[in-house]
Amino acid sequence: MTSTQQLPSVDDVRTALKAVYDPEIKKPITDLGMVKGVEVGSDGVVTVGIYLTVAGCPLKATLTKDTTDAVAKLPGVNDVRVELDVMNDEQRTELRKSLRGDAAEPVIPFAQPGSLTRVYCVASGKGGVGKSSVTVNLAAAMAERGLSVGVVDADIYGHSVPRMLGAREKPTKVDTMIMPPQAHGVKVISIGMFTPGNEPVVWRGPMLHRALQQFLADVFWGDLDILLLDLPPGTGDIAISVAQLIPNAEILVVTTPQQAAAEVAERAGAIALQTRQRIAGVIENMSWLETPDGGRMEIFGSGGGQSVADSLSKSVGSPVPLLGQVPMDPRVVSHGDAGTPIVLAEPDAPAALVLKEAAKKLTVRARGLAGMMLNVTPAGR
Repeated sequence: MTSTQQLPSVDDVRTALKAVYDPEIKKPITDLGMVKGVEVGSDGVVTVGIYLTVAGCPLKATLTKDTTDAVAKLPGVNDVRVELDVMNDEQRTELRKSLRGDAAEPVIPFAQPGSLTRVYCVASGKGGVGKSSVTVNLAAAMAERGLSVGVVDADIYGHSVPRMLGAREKPTKVDTMIMPPQAHGVKVISIGMFTPGNEPVVWRGPMLHRALQQFLADVFWGDLDILLLDLPPGTGDIAISVAQLIPNAEILVVTTPQQAAAEVAERAGAIALQTRQRIAGVIENMSWLETPDGGRMEIFGSGGGQSVADSLSKSVGSPVPLLGQVPMDPRVVSHGDAGTPIVLAEPDAPAALVLKEAAKKLTVRARGLAGMMLNVTPAGR
């Protein structure tokens, strides 16, 4: 006598689908209105209809696999068939409202008084000091620590973050909301994702400000622990716009050991005095080259990072730490070109260890009240 296994109910299947998260939005598809329908056949074949947010959804294969795996675990299921459809305009609008609210103008979540996202602006006085390399390695190291991390490539003219982070997908648009691609667990947006080929961006100040505003307000970042902005060199339009758009952002200064670079880096950090932003610290890059005999060759001199930290400490009246001295290593460049930061590709390399320690310092230190709005009201008389 053979026993027949009881089939799962439609409710059982829908409950199982609560464990399936949209790969971009990071919320259950059941909460996002993405489940079109569920059918349970008498032969144990379960058909699940899924709405994609857009027709060319780059992660539909992931969504299909996760749905199949979740439903296949139910007793009595012999096969799972996933049928994909696409949301219409009304459904996309409802999804956007459920995620971002119904405000006429999108707001910058990181600028709101209650935001718990720590925002770091990675700045340098001059180009060529490895600012973008530091940014992507810090981001990857923070994500590996289990934090939710985003990166804005705010260097509009010299964008390089997508390549160095290995972000090859294009952003997708849901209604008026932009979904950022992800690489190594890091969400990233860059103007390079919107320009054909290696076409240069020829914009003036107002266009730069608007682009940065869109990256911060129109992109759906979700609940980030850390947002890193890779700023262009110097103290121009973008640095000023960041101070206006995210006044609670902190400045992280990158320099090389040579005194000439340090002097210029001081200016990049000193902009915080005018914008009243906090300076998180200084990272000295290309500090030395390790020789085959274990010695150190200080190609760019020494002391620049500590000099910047000391000078800024004196200027702001509070300690500005030197967070790390990153040695020169050709592998930082080669892994960046390959799209896998050295902190992930070779985590025990000397440069990787310094960068991971700097990332740890930036993520575990206590959040101060400076720059934060306090929800207090005067006592009544």
